[in-house]
Amino acid sequence: MFGLGTPELIVILAIAFLVFGGKKLPEIGSGLGKAIGSFKKGLGDVEEAGSELKKSIPMAKEISEVKETLDKAKDLTGSLGK
Repeated sequence: MFGLGTPELIVILAIAFLVFGGKKLPEIGSGLGKAIGSFKKGLGDVEEAGSELKKSIPMAKEISEVKETLDKAKDLTGSLGK
């Protein structure tokens, strides 16, 4: 998790405990959890809106298929050149 080990997490939690105190720490954790949940929900909404937008654009599916074909051709020519 972000390259943090157990000792680092313990130090971070100890510093947070000293700075905010024992009563405020659960409130901060709850607020952080709600913020992360809200962010994930918002991200899902944006992804859904993007997929709906792709569906509404004429010829979007055909364009993406052509792009995939071109990417495959580039990969093939790249591997042949080596």
